[in-house]
Amino acid sequence: MDNIIFFDGVCNLCNSSVNRLIKNDVKKVFKFASLQSEFAKSFVPDHLLNYKNLDTILFYKNGQFYDRSNAVLNICKALGGGFNLLLIGYLIPRFMRDSLYRLVANNRYKWFGKTEQCRVPTDDLKERFMD
Repeated sequence: MDNIIFFDGVCNLCNSSVNRLIKNDVKKVFKFASLQSEFAKSFVPDHLLNYKNLDTILFYKNGQFYDRSNAVLNICKALGGGFNLLLIGYLIPRFMRDSLYRLVANNRYKWFGKTEQCRVPTDDLKERFMD
């Protein structure tokens, strides 16, 4: 199991990002799981999740987890094409990238809102979502 993107299932920003990823993932290389899912609870090591504040995106590839800005950049790399242009972000030191990431993550509900329940995939997308 590779290329799994773990996201906050009640976050509107996260859900719209997942929608964009699905649209641009023409090779269908990504699987998705909400951080609130039973799958995430059993698959993701506890030290990577703060269950009180699910404020990070995680990307699992080749047996390794990436979080925050490293997750975003590795997802861009896996998408390829024009998304490779965003890899210029690696020129910015991680502490700076992650500071910007945390600013958005800490304000995501205030700026973008949230839903009452996690996303439920449509029938045509169910095979791409981990329960």
